Amino acid sequence: MMKRTDLSAESAASKLEQVKNEIAKAFIGQKKLVEHALITMIAGGHLLVEGVPGLGKTLLVRALAKTIEGESKRIQFTPDLMPSDITGNIMLDPGTGKFITRKGPVFANLLVADEINRAPAKTQAALFEAMQEFQVSLDGESHPLPSPFMVLATQNPFEHEGTYPLPDAQKDRFLMKMTASYPAAEEEKMMVAKILNGDTGAQLSISGVETVIDTDVFTEIKELAASLRVDPLVIDYAVRMTAATRETAAVETGAGPRGSLSLIRCARARALLCGRDFVLPDDVKALACEVLAHRLTLSAESELEGLNEKRIIENLLQKIEAPKGISGNE
Repeated sequence: MMKRTDLSAESAASKLEQVKNEIAKAFIGQKKLVEHALITMIAGGHLLVEGVPGLGKTLLVRALAKTIEGESKRIQFTPDLMPSDITGNIMLDPGTGKFITRKGPVFANLLVADEINRAPAKTQAALFEAMQEFQVSLDGESHPLPSPFMVLATQNPFEHEGTYPLPDAQKDRFLMKMTASYPAAEEEKMMVAKILNGDTGAQLSISGVETVIDTDVFTEIKELAASLRVDPLVIDYAVRMTAATRETAAVETGAGPRGSLSLIRCARARALLCGRDFVLPDDVKALACEVLAHRLTLSAESELEGLNEKRIIENLLQKIEAPKGISGNE
């Protein structure tokens, strides 16, 4: 166990840079996805990733878990998946005749919920309860989840048969949603060369990834991010951005107050990742699409006009004036 120390914003950013460098040894490219996963975890939330299979999302989680000396697990969501397959259950031990608790795969620091929209609503709800409460109830007894805890859920944008779309209230539980794109040509060539170097490439390895901090230190980083000061003008900017989604003609239902809260939570995590102990309006701008877009429900007219949620947030960012003169000085 590594010793806990009092962290400054600069030292926390240095440790997080080490984490990113170690992840890059196994997970080539996709820097935005790595950064957003870290921001989500620092902010104590969960990330929804939309993208085709085979882009390395599970590899990213495994590498990230190893860098912080944490545990990662993966659940493949299917139509016949039961809630107990996620949370665990109480079962009778034939040897002792006593009931024992069998904890499910949700008891990990990082959980990949693969193709989450392939499971029915009841099974999805079991995971969302864990995400919201950071605990699981088994036979009336509450079991806390490990700290830190993050769910990286994936859904395939091109396959709709046999899926159960996430209700808006459940999508709102995700701190951010982003799209994982294909790697650049040079990155893909590096990836293929690295994976096939003396190996069949059938299993992606994280053997070269080193542990640089432990889960206690990462929890300390989370606490530091939560303590960063936020200028009232930046809070006002985040609230105006969120409120504007409710007043846009192209939007049937805008983002609720959780959108404003999520913007500030993510902005604080991004500020710390940049080595600052204060939040800038640019932190809000940089994450507005990923934080707010999935919380919108578009009107039928806007969809016919070819508008999408991301375009609407981008338009609002151009229209809404950001505060100026924000700095770390009191």
